[in-house]
Amino acid sequence: MPLTNSNENPRTHWWYVWIPLFGAFIWFGTILSMLITWLAQGGTSRPRYSSQDQSIAYISDVGADILKPLFVVGCSITAVAFFLSLVIERYLRHSGRLIPTMRRREKFFNVLAVLGAVVGGAGLIFLSIFDTKRHMKLHRGFLLMFMVGVALSAIFTCIEYRWISKDFFYLRQLRIAYIAKAIIVTILVALAIAFAAALFSQKGKDAGAVLEWTISLGFTFYLLTFYYDLRQAKGVQKGQLNRQTMQNQRRWMLMRERFGRSRTR
Repeated sequence: MPLTNSNENPRTHWWYVWIPLFGAFIWFGTILSMLITWLAQGGTSRPRYSSQDQSIAYISDVGADILKPLFVVGCSITAVAFFLSLVIERYLRHSGRLIPTMRRREKFFNVLAVLGAVVGGAGLIFLSIFDTKRHMKLHRGFLLMFMVGVALSAIFTCIEYRWISKDFFYLRQLRIAYIAKAIIVTILVALAIAFAAALFSQKGKDAGAVLEWTISLGFTFYLLTFYYDLRQAKGVQKGQLNRQTMQNQRRWMLMRERFGRSRTR
């Protein structure tokens, strides 16, 4: 029982697949440009920025200086791309181009994930505007808002995918999406907790800076997981994957599995 329709032009899915790819590219390019700039200016040889009081500069130290326009634009584009990726994923499930949610609980967690993306995205934009050089307290507050919002969004997304994959255990792509997200989220959340502890420690500020650069670069991989998710709509017509067709397919797979077991006895 195929999930795709080979008669549909596969390129029809490309416009929304490019959104998480573009967001990941912009985010990675922004962070890499800031890292290269800091290294080119001398790196750990001495503090280079007015808000820097440790050997290794934080992203916010670089973003509060000459590269602030790049930082603001990069953060804004990334925030919008992150939010749109979740909204489009919700739309594709609703319109029958991705595996549908079979129960209210999946929709509930999806809505919570989108709301988390709104909170995290807003925090990302505001932390780039209110920099450490001029608005230290506001910057740290919006940094916390960004980290908590993205973490909650990621956790709710993983829960949603987990429930969907339990209904359609035979679909390998769902398991891959769920496991990949869970691994990345677990690592990033653990690093974020360590970063928060180091941020408020006088002796751990350099370690906090290293963790911040690592988390930021790691966030790129989380954005890229949405490319994999949205690409599963390739060749699927609107309304093709509805509750009825998926329930029938699930019954058919269960029957085939039971028949296969009975033959091996």
